[in-house]
Amino acid sequence: MSGVQRVRTTNVADLEFWPVTRKSLTKPLRKTEKSPEEEVMALDEKNGLPSSAIVEPLTPQLHSVSIPSVLRRNLSLNASCSSDASSDSFHSCASTGRIYRTNSTAVRRRQLALKSKTSVLDGISEPLQDSLQVKKRCAWVTAHTDPHYATFHDEEWGLPEHDDKKLFELLVFSGALAELTWPAILSKRHIFREVFADFDPMIVAKFSDKKLTAPGSTASSLLSELKLRAIIENARQISKVIDEFGSFNKYIWSFVNYKPVISRFRYPRQIPVRTAKADVISKDLVKRGFRSVGPTVIYSFMQVAGITNDHLISCFRFQECVTAAEGKEADVTTNGVDDKRTAELIESDTCRAIDELSFTSE
Repeated sequence: MSGVQRVRTTNVADLEFWPVTRKSLTKPLRKTEKSPEEEVMALDEKNGLPSSAIVEPLTPQLHSVSIPSVLRRNLSLNASCSSDASSDSFHSCASTGRIYRTNSTAVRRRQLALKSKTSVLDGISEPLQDSLQVKKRCAWVTAHTDPHYATFHDEEWGLPEHDDKKLFELLVFSGALAELTWPAILSKRHIFREVFADFDPMIVAKFSDKKLTAPGSTASSLLSELKLRAIIENARQISKVIDEFGSFNKYIWSFVNYKPVISRFRYPRQIPVRTAKADVISKDLVKRGFRSVGPTVIYSFMQVAGITNDHLISCFRFQECVTAAEGKEADVTTNGVDDKRTAELIESDTCRAIDELSFTSE
């Protein structure tokens, strides 16, 4: 009997030593085992707060073994209600059973970083799919190339040109490369066209050198006086060529037998600065009185006007320019045949008229 009483006294001592801890720990265990629906029903019956809400927040000083399970249950219930209730929250590690504190602001930053990464990836996913389908261009046209020049490469450079005004414009631009770059020229293209009357050689041939090269004029801000005088003189010589050959197009394309020279280069280093054909054309132009038409300028003019196709064979424009040249050659041949037929008809009509006149005179 005395032994039993000793056990009771020790139990009583334990109960007196842990009165608050047993109440605060055992009650939440019973309450937290209930589902949220049961807690709502209990609230309706008691008209008060649930027992889990009365539990005082635990401090890091408690290291009881039963604490992590209680915290997990409390956090599982409270996390669904308000995940951002406080800036600091406790989390239990399932593998070690330890309690550690993490700042919710750091968690938010990580979540925002993940969202930004996913949004960026989602935004790039479509361009990446498009980039796989992007047409391959010449090696000197990169992602950092000026947009004006990239468009010029995709639409005009290397395409066979047969319009006299356009040929005169490209000849002027090729000469301007000695002072400006292609992006700079293309950005001022509208100003060039305004100053030189849309590059009509007949109109530019009548320009006054003094007015065009006067200080403060719009033309003087584009090129040097030497280049401006050369443009006017070349317009005058082009007008003479038109009178002689019928068009500047026929004259300039006659050097390549009206067919573009297809280079079929694989690498940019293979493209020359000048060729023998450019030397021949340059010499003939100089004899006719043209200025600033050296072999290098003429070869640049041949490239841009499509007289020679210097697109790399890997560029999508290479085959397009070849196809366009073949179509224009067919048009030229059909036009040539039609011209011959019309000439034959005119000759036959004139012969008949002469025969009739001779018969009536007899």
